[in-house]
Amino acid sequence: MLKILIAEDDRELRQLFSHVLMKNGYTVRGVSNGREALDALDKEYYDLIISDIMMPEIDGYELVRQLRGVGNNTPVLMITAKSTFDDMRLGFLSGTDDYMVKPVNVNEMVLRVGALLRRSQMINERRQVIGDTVLECDSLTVTTPQESFVLPQKEFMVLYKMASFPGRIFTRQQLMDEIWGYDNESDTHTVDVHIGRLRERFRDSRDFKIVTIRGVGYKVVRP
Repeated sequence: MLKILIAEDDRELRQLFSHVLMKNGYTVRGVSNGREALDALDKEYYDLIISDIMMPEIDGYELVRQLRGVGNNTPVLMITAKSTFDDMRLGFLSGTDDYMVKPVNVNEMVLRVGALLRRSQMINERRQVIGDTVLECDSLTVTTPQESFVLPQKEFMVLYKMASFPGRIFTRQQLMDEIWGYDNESDTHTVDVHIGRLRERFRDSRDFKIVTIRGVGYKVVRP
């Protein structure tokens, strides 16, 4: 079961987040500041961190900076009352992966948590094999029996996501949310454009095809 660490000094909010996440199948531990979060991370592995910014002893910015400074790449969702662009910029510069402003819609929080965990899983696995085609995350490289080449990042991530689950249908909105992010202002036509490019690149592949499910989305199928 996936484990989430919540660093939030507001006890009621910490309990609310914990309750909602546990209802959605996660194991959760709550702490009240960044120092307690670092202590918890020293003792146990967590799949994701939810952190407030304004906390005593060690705030959210410093918590994330310290984690990234020692090579800890656990995904972090920053939740804060600070809503200016500069605050958000500082959060991302410190190494956070996503950002929500209070008051938080807990249903949206659950969606963002799920997306971050899926992205993290993709990054951690780093390599996907489908037939004789190999996808390498670190270099965005695709290797087939005939050649090896680098794909543009978004094209690679769309293909990697679908190739990880052959036969599973992904809606345009799912791919947009997970690859481009929930806050991206592009419309879902962007996904169609990237799918079109991928189909052209892999039109002769014997390992997989990208199939359109009319009115729903796309899936990768193996012959």
